Amino acid sequence: MNGTLDMEKFKFYIMQDALYLVDFGRALSILAGRCSEPKLIRLLLSFATGIESVEELLHEKYFKLFNIQQRTMEQSPSCLAYTQFLLAKVSLGSIEEAWAALLPCFWIYREVGKYIYQQANTSNSTNPFKDWIDTYAGEEYSDVAQRAIDTTELLAQQSSETSFEKMKEAFIYSSRFEYMFWDSAYKQQWWVI
Repeated sequence: MNGTLDMEKFKFYIMQDALYLVDFGRALSILAGRCSEPKLIRLLLSFATGIESVEELLHEKYFKLFNIQQRTMEQSPSCLAYTQFLLAKVSLGSIEEAWAALLPCFWIYREVGKYIYQQANTSNSTNPFKDWIDTYAGEEYSDVAQRAIDTTELLAQQSSETSFEKMKEAFIYSSRFEYMFWDSAYKQQWWVI
C-alpha cells in the first residue's frame, strides 16, 4: 500500500489482468448481444468500451515501465479458469445469472481500490502503484461499479426464486475466482506442466 509490493508480483498481476480484461470485455459484449432491453445493451457496451479506454491505458503505462510485450503473454491457470467460467455464464446462463457472474469484478476492484487508497500515501508521487490506486479508488470507477451493482440488484428483484438462487451461486463462484486470481498473482502461480 505504500509502494513496497515486490515489482515482480505486480508485473505478473498486471500481465494477467490485461489478459483477463480481454475476455471480460468479450463477456460483456456477448451478454449485450443476448440482451433484448436497449438500456442493458447500452450499459454493457459502455462497460466494454470503458475497459478499452481507461484500463487499457493504465496497462499500457505499466507495460512500458516493465517492458512487457503483450503478444508473448499467456493466461495463468486461475486467470484462464475465471475467464472461461465468465464466458460460459454469459453464453449459456440466463441474463440474470450472467450479470451476477460479472458483478464481483466491478465490486471487488472498487472495494480494494478504496481500501488501498485509504491506507496508502498516494500523495507520494514516487509510489509506483499510484495510478492503479487512483483508477480503482476514483469516483469514475466507483460510479461504474455502482451502476453494475444497481443493475444486478434490479435484475435480482425481478427474478424468480430459482433464477435468484442461480444468481447467488454465480456471484459466489465469481467472488471465489476473484480471490484465486489475486492470490495466484501474488504467488506468481504458473502452469505446473
